[in-house]
Amino acid sequence: MEIQTRPGNRGVSCGKAYPLVKPFLKWAGGKRQLLSEIKKHLPKNIQEYTYYEPFVGAGALFFDLQPRRAVINDRNIQLMLTYTAIKENVEGLIALLKQHKNTEEYFYRLRNADRHGERFKGMTTIEKAARLIFLNKTCFNGLYRVNSRGFFNVPYGKYKNPMVCEGAVLRQISRYLNGGTIDILSGDFEPALMDAGKNAFVYFDPPYHSSDKTGFTGYQAGGFNQNDQERLRDLMVRISRRGAKCLLSNSDTEYIRRLYSDDFFEIIPLRAKRNINADPAGRSNAREVLIKNWKDPCP
Repeated sequence: MEIQTRPGNRGVSCGKAYPLVKPFLKWAGGKRQLLSEIKKHLPKNIQEYTYYEPFVGAGALFFDLQPRRAVINDRNIQLMLTYTAIKENVEGLIALLKQHKNTEEYFYRLRNADRHGERFKGMTTIEKAARLIFLNKTCFNGLYRVNSRGFFNVPYGKYKNPMVCEGAVLRQISRYLNGGTIDILSGDFEPALMDAGKNAFVYFDPPYHSSDKTGFTGYQAGGFNQNDQERLRDLMVRISRRGAKCLLSNSDTEYIRRLYSDDFFEIIPLRAKRNINADPAGRSNAREVLIKNWKDPCP
């Protein structure tokens, strides 16, 4: 589904014009802790490129760079409706967020709205956006997860004073999204990059591969399997041949290293702290990789 019309390739400039802008959701696999490492491997002249992020999630890199021209996409339509609501009616969204109540009974009543088709279909974009933010801020561990039917299924978090409505942050995000040419899409990653060519920089942050199938892929019903990983690699090759510069994050597994083993790619190992596990003892440094499709000139 396309939420907003996509432009062709255009130039981009980046800068922290909006200092309060940051991810408005907590998102499994978010990149805030790795930003300093990721930014070491961006093109030196990134301001000359259109920014594309086809798995935008909470948008840590996107919001940090604040490109004036960008195309962001995610298959999670509720997430992208929320980006659209912030862009188009932030005051209405803030007003609704202030009405939500942090009680267990209220949480489950709102969470279960997606199990009642007509009730959920009858909600406006703003109501769906406020629901998503409220659930994310009040559910256990701030985790967004859906079951095989696409229903949000994270339990109540029992937090005393969660920051449900960060009005100043949401207003600055809205000003940023309206201050440039930011196209918001929702759908599969391939169509989102149909225009990506020599003027494009693409950051891929897909659901990570898990060799033992224990990795988190609950962002959407259906998950993200090895066929999708291979389809993503093939797309990266195609747009690379069109001149796009690409940077991809994934887990450091034998499969991923084999998938990108061609000399065409550079594999850069990283370590990241992951906090998805409900048991703090199970939260450890995860092995990850960045994969680039270009070589920086020697200094």
